[in-house]
Amino acid sequence: MKLIKSLRNVALATMLFSAGVANAALYQFQLTGDYTASWQLNSTVSPDAVGEGEGFVLEDVFGNFPGSFLDYADLTFYSEAIGGGMEILDYYGDNLLLSTDGFQLYTGSEFSPTFRLGTFALTEYLGSGRYSLTVTDLDAVPEPPVDVPEPASAALLLGGLGVLLASRKRRQAK
Repeated sequence: MKLIKSLRNVALATMLFSAGVANAALYQFQLTGDYTASWQLNSTVSPDAVGEGEGFVLEDVFGNFPGSFLDYADLTFYSEAIGGGMEILDYYGDNLLLSTDGFQLYTGSEFSPTFRLGTFALTEYLGSGRYSLTVTDLDAVPEPPVDVPEPASAALLLGGLGVLLASRKRRQAK
C-alpha cells in the first residue's frame, strides 16, 4: 500500500514538473497546383477580422506569394458552411491572387481558430484551377525509425533456442 502511494506521488510530481505553458506550434503552408505559394503561421492565431460562421482574415502575412507587390498577403479562411477553402489577397497591389473552395482548414470558432494538419484539395472559386494545400508542423519531433530484424537474425535466434532446448532435454534424460 505504501509503495503504491509513493508511486502515485512520484507520478503526480512528474506531471506537475513536466507541465508548462502551451505554446502554439509553427506550421508551414505549401500551396501547389495552378498557383503556388508558401508561408508560415502559428497553429493558433488571433484573426484581424471575423465573419462569425463564415471565416476569418489574417492581414499582412509574409511569405512567398507570386504576383504580390511586397510578398505580403491578406489570407481569408472560410468555414465549411460557405464552401470552405481560402483566399489570398495582395492588399498593397490591390490584386486578388487566388480564391478557392474546399475543406475547412481550421477547427474551433472563427474567433479562436486552430489550423488542421494534412494535405487538402482545393478548387478555384468559379474557375477550373486545382490546388493542393499541405500544412505541416515544423516543431513536430520526427518519429524514430523502427528497427526490423532481418530474417537471418530471427533464424539465428530460433536456432540458438533450439540448441538450448535440446541440451536441456539431454541433461534431463541423464
